[in-house]
Amino acid sequence: MRTVNIHEAKTQLSRLVDQAAKGEAFVIAKAGKPLVKVTPLDAPGPGKEKRLGFMAGEIEVPDDFDRMGSAQIARLFRGGA
Repeated sequence: MRTVNIHEAKTQLSRLVDQAAKGEAFVIAKAGKPLVKVTPLDAPGPGKEKRLGFMAGEIEVPDDFDRMGSAQIARLFRGGA
């Protein structure tokens, strides 16, 4: 893994970040002592984000979904068990 001094990191930050984003992690050192490791995030790339509807066709919503449990809820609000 490449180690760069803090001065080089400041002057070459854009290039170094581009390389890290491509998977080439590096270490920033000050006075020869490693301070931080720069690695890419594990975020999905463009067009690979999860989207709504990913379970289309795998589950069924009942026709009475918006009324399910209404009798029990009404009973609870009236103080019944």
